[in-house]
Amino acid sequence: MSGKDWSLVINPKRKLFDLQLRDVIRYRDLIFLFVQRDFAVQYKQTILGPLWYVINPVFSTIMYSFVFGNLAKIGTDGIPFLLFYYSGTMLWTYFTSCFSSASDLFITNANLFNKVYFPRLTVPISNVFSNGIKILIQLALLIVFFIYYIINGTNSLPSWLAFAFPALLIWLAALGTGMGMIVSALTTKYRDLKQLVAFALGLAMYITPVVYPLSRIPDRFVWLVFVNPVSAPIELFRLWFFGAGSVSPLMILVSLGMTVAFVLLGLILFNQNERNFVDVV
Repeated sequence: MSGKDWSLVINPKRKLFDLQLRDVIRYRDLIFLFVQRDFAVQYKQTILGPLWYVINPVFSTIMYSFVFGNLAKIGTDGIPFLLFYYSGTMLWTYFTSCFSSASDLFITNANLFNKVYFPRLTVPISNVFSNGIKILIQLALLIVFFIYYIINGTNSLPSWLAFAFPALLIWLAALGTGMGMIVSALTTKYRDLKQLVAFALGLAMYITPVVYPLSRIPDRFVWLVFVNPVSAPIELFRLWFFGAGSVSPLMILVSLGMTVAFVLLGLILFNQNERNFVDVV
């Protein structure tokens, strides 16, 4: 047997944008193992286990319905409170989960990265799949709520575009992961930046149409939501599933453009940080 049949030559990354996709495909089983690890670590020795996937958004939905729906009297464009707030919370949580897992990527996996070789890109990819499992479970509960309202005669009916829901998942995952990898590259050296980002992320929800529809925003503040790339996919979801939403083609293009920019910049910083993070962490 020749050396080419069994040896693997590991060369340092020299290009600014070197994804090593062949290695990622070769290590695809490792992605599945990382997903299993994340699930086991998060819910080991818990009583309710995966039920926490739906308990958190349900309780948030109840709180939002009481505060914003009953007390503040903010309309939902005719969408039932339960469907409106649950769907917004579900999508926002998915985005923030992808963002948070990517922003902690190097610090969380420092011990593993220091010991063995494997394509580092498999870690953020596995995080996306882990978060994807969560939102699919939450979507199943949303469908149950939806069926209940349809039986009771709601006017909020989905269109055929609802089948494009996986595209929204990829959109939000790419946006959250791209932004998270940028933050991860910075927080590796400047740890206190993580606290600032967490604070900013909490505030960002209030310039995202999670607890209010886009149609309820005063004209002078519309630009804040317009430049927020998370707004477009959330509004599109409500438009596709509930037939209510106000999202312009320009808003969609701006969001997609920002998503591509964040992903490209995130991958470039990810590749650069991968070379020297061991000396910093």
